[in-house]
Amino acid sequence: MPENNDASAQGSYVLADQPYQRDTNYIETRITRDGLDGYPVEPGRYRLVVSYACPWANRTIIVRRLLGLDRVISMGVCGPTHDKRSWTFDLDPGGVDPVLQIPRLQDAYFARIPGYEKGITVPAIVDERSGAVVTNDFPQITLDFETEWVDYHRPGAPILYPADLREEIDEVNALVYRDVNNGVYRCGFAGSQESYDAAYDQLFSRLDWLSERLADQRYLVGDTITEADIRLFTTLARFDPVYHGHFKCNRQKLSEMPVLWAYARDLFQTPGFGDCTNFDHIKRHYYQVHRDINPSGIVPKGPDLANWNEPHGRDKLGGRPFGDGDPPPPLR
Repeated sequence: MPENNDASAQGSYVLADQPYQRDTNYIETRITRDGLDGYPVEPGRYRLVVSYACPWANRTIIVRRLLGLDRVISMGVCGPTHDKRSWTFDLDPGGVDPVLQIPRLQDAYFARIPGYEKGITVPAIVDERSGAVVTNDFPQITLDFETEWVDYHRPGAPILYPADLREEIDEVNALVYRDVNNGVYRCGFAGSQESYDAAYDQLFSRLDWLSERLADQRYLVGDTITEADIRLFTTLARFDPVYHGHFKCNRQKLSEMPVLWAYARDLFQTPGFGDCTNFDHIKRHYYQVHRDINPSGIVPKGPDLANWNEPHGRDKLGGRPFGDGDPPPPLR
């Protein structure tokens, strides 16, 4: 696979004069109630490995917390930076994950597929018994948390992927992924002016569409938080600290887009979102790892992020964040 600065860890690459390409060849094994792929839902068996820096992993952190799956699925946290080989457990004593007893996430991939040549990505779910990665298919991981792990959701957990709204949620997610979640990367890693311009226009066209959609409704689909809001939030949270400058997504800052800015603050101030967001890790990852974009590795001090706690005023649109459920308890 062609490499950029961190291709093996991120599962993506850039070729000169070509649009950015994301490697989406994931390990698609699923953990299900029927155990069809050989991995049944089982409390205490699996470890979710994440980095707070990564937007895809951040989704799984949020969903795990909202549903109360922290009681049955442990979580290992990698540091905000990595090298070409792998994410590492440098936050843990001795640089070793205390459960898996490995220093690099790569070791769990190799335990599943010796010499694994694709991206060593987070999030990844590891079978604690074998020490091998089960899956790194991040779009499916959260959906399975919501549908296959239902028996272990906390009392009062929200329904994040309601059956009657799944078609609409899937449609919105597909557009947001193409134009926004991945669109910012297509801007930042564009190999030519032409590909950058196209990605830029597509990104802001979709953000305008989202602003119109959210002008009169509190959440993306229905009147409660769903999987769609979580997928959009993790990109919006990184917009001003990283994507606006680092990825040249600079028509406007998020804080200059009134509807999306209020929407993002509404979610940030909801238990399970802001308390699962680490701006320090986010900034350190992008600015220190992407040396082809930021050769010095200097991490900017700004922007001031205290404004995330300013009143959002979205309550007037109605909606019930957790539906008939309750917010998760405070973090321990």
